[in-house]
Amino acid sequence: MSSEKPFSVIPLLSTALHRIRSTPPRIIASPPTQPRRAAVAILIRVVPSPYVQPPPVTSPPTLSEFFELDWVKDPNARPEVLFLRRETPLPEEKAESQPRTRRDEAHVAFPGGRTEADDEGGMYTALRQTWEEIGIDLAERDYMCIGQLDDREITTSLGKRLLMILSPFVFLQLTPNAPTPDPIPSTILHWTPISSLVSPFTPPKWSTVTVDAASRLAPRHSVALKFLVRALVGSMEFPAIVLEPSTPVEDRPRILKLWGLSLGMTLDLMSYMVLPYSAKEASSISPLSPAMMQLPYHNSAISEGLRMDIVAPSLASVFPKFSYPDVNFWIWVFGKRYREVIRGWEASVRNGGVNDRRINWSGSALSTFYASIRKALVVVIVARALGILFGLAFAGWWIFYS
Repeated sequence: MSSEKPFSVIPLLSTALHRIRSTPPRIIASPPTQPRRAAVAILIRVVPSPYVQPPPVTSPPTLSEFFELDWVKDPNARPEVLFLRRETPLPEEKAESQPRTRRDEAHVAFPGGRTEADDEGGMYTALRQTWEEIGIDLAERDYMCIGQLDDREITTSLGKRLLMILSPFVFLQLTPNAPTPDPIPSTILHWTPISSLVSPFTPPKWSTVTVDAASRLAPRHSVALKFLVRALVGSMEFPAIVLEPSTPVEDRPRILKLWGLSLGMTLDLMSYMVLPYSAKEASSISPLSPAMMQLPYHNSAISEGLRMDIVAPSLASVFPKFSYPDVNFWIWVFGKRYREVIRGWEASVRNGGVNDRRINWSGSALSTFYASIRKALVVVIVARALGILFGLAFAGWWIFYS
């Protein structure tokens, strides 16, 4: 029998949560023309080893004390993050895209939703929505708010119209056992082991989520125009991670996919697990293999002096790939600006992001990427139209003279 110790994510998780607590998030102010906001709760817990009986908790520990507890440090302890599968998506999830979902496929997200007028800020929204949707009271002593990740923009129409600003808040369950959740009937909980996302021995399985490009480009009620755009442009494929479902709660198995904003926020969380390259302890605290955290078509994104295949690519994770190769080619041709933003973000990660907390990297990356998409689509559609006209003219000439 092997004497090797099991891979433990606990040191990486401790690093991430301590860094989140000490790092101020990038806050995006809502413009006067679009004041709507939303918030989600990223809830993390540590499941004790089945061979250990944790002692009763007398008082809530601090963050540092928590990771010094014996049952938390046990190599067989299992950190998990909570995802939801909603039978009825939220309005902001519908606005993000209209994916083609197979019968055996389901998408996951974090608990949360829109901010209401009476909410006292983003964290209050995350607390309220989590309680209303799954019956977990994050204000109780069993939980600790670690901090906030960077705000993200929810847009539509290829980034031209802002729908709302989304604020993610990270919470940690401090006790080995907490009150049983009580989700609403249309919501199913999936506790996912963090090791399935970061372990070098079981790297995440990447897939795609297909979205009809016509749903982003054509008016909602224009059937003819949607058909034309679908024929000229094709579909959009977004990167996704396939998650292993937790304890089965239904007869028909589902393939769970993490993608879009939820994937971006998950990778934001994981990016805090890697210290800046210049830190002395970086080599000892990040035992990940070169195959880790690579996007399926961004696997060469390695910056000088920093392993970008290890640092979570949270900006590029929401970039779609089109089903037609010439569309992707022209996006690359017009993509100089967004590639500069990605390089700037890579430099920010390398330096620890100390001096650029006011820079909206995700918003800049998306806006410049969608700008390159719009230019590429103009070229492609014009080229397709000219090709069709030339083909019709040639066919008419051939019929006339034959």
